[in-house]
Amino acid sequence: MSSFDQPIDRRNSDSIKWSKYAGRDVLPLWVADMDFAAPPAVIETLHRRIEHGVFGYGGPWPSLTESVLTHLESEYDWRIEAEWIVWLPGLVSGLNIACRAVDGAVLTATPIYPPFLSAPHFSGRQLNRAELACTDDGWRFDQAALQAALTPDSELFLLCHPHNPVGRCWSRDELLELAALAEANDLIVCSDEIHCGLILDADKRHIPFASLSPAAAKRSITLMAPSKTFNIPGLGCAFAVIPDAKLRHRFEHAMHGIVPHVNVLGLAACEAAYRDSGDWHRELIAYLRANRDLVIATVNREKGAKMKSVEATYLAWIDVRELGLDNPAAHFEAHGLGLSDGADFGAPGWLRLNFGCPRSTLEEALKRFSTACRAA
Repeated sequence: MSSFDQPIDRRNSDSIKWSKYAGRDVLPLWVADMDFAAPPAVIETLHRRIEHGVFGYGGPWPSLTESVLTHLESEYDWRIEAEWIVWLPGLVSGLNIACRAVDGAVLTATPIYPPFLSAPHFSGRQLNRAELACTDDGWRFDQAALQAALTPDSELFLLCHPHNPVGRCWSRDELLELAALAEANDLIVCSDEIHCGLILDADKRHIPFASLSPAAAKRSITLMAPSKTFNIPGLGCAFAVIPDAKLRHRFEHAMHGIVPHVNVLGLAACEAAYRDSGDWHRELIAYLRANRDLVIATVNREKGAKMKSVEATYLAWIDVRELGLDNPAAHFEAHGLGLSDGADFGAPGWLRLNFGCPRSTLEEALKRFSTACRAA
């Protein structure tokens, strides 16, 4: 029996995920946190830090920075300099700061994680969208659509890599095409790589956008965090990697006065996650891969529901348009299953299902999914 099979009761706790349906028989498979305990090394490190007893203002220390540098080089063959790192209290903060750091319009490809759609608005920037293409071979960037969405004042491209919600691990060729687009149109690329540690297909590997070439690095803002991979989003620790000094200065200037220090517990957890949690991570990937396979088999067996394979993340992107429902999320919720509404991602008629949970929870959720499909 895997340690990931052990259910942990999150009801009546501080969990946003579980409190949404408090008092109702609804399984919450919506917001992107997993129902697994953090790695033992992270928990042990937090105990030691708490026992210290002093929680004053804090900042990164040499061994923490070294753990990030070592992790990025060992996992992705990406060598960075310590001064390229800008610590952040969360990745969504990074998206909003990137939009504030530019003057022109913002481009992204939908469907997409909702903060990609809200951050330009909050920053007073025009947002232009291009639809991803859903082909027989899976989700792809539509280069013609991207070109058509560009405007003379476009300055920033928001890239989700790996992609939330469609689950793609973009290939080197696909990333090189985006890099060429950015070069030709003088775009900064802000690459959200928070799910980079969650590649499920054994024949795929995450390639940081900034690692493609010196030219790509010069126009890049890479956003990363241990939060999704090691299930510690509540600890509030992320970072940007910005190789170009001028761009890094613009980014840091946009932070002034509005972005707080990173949580000291989050910093401690980050080091333990990257340095001491490799075995836990390997077991997690194997467990999520089996969960993924179960979800795909169940969804594609139901009439009116379908999905492509998930190469990365623990999120399934499900097309239920053929069910003809006015409000798909409400329909599935009425059948005891809380999912994310595709409309929030720019794609009405779709649903996002989080399969980062014990197998017993997932099996019950998929029974409810099938019942809801057949009741439509």
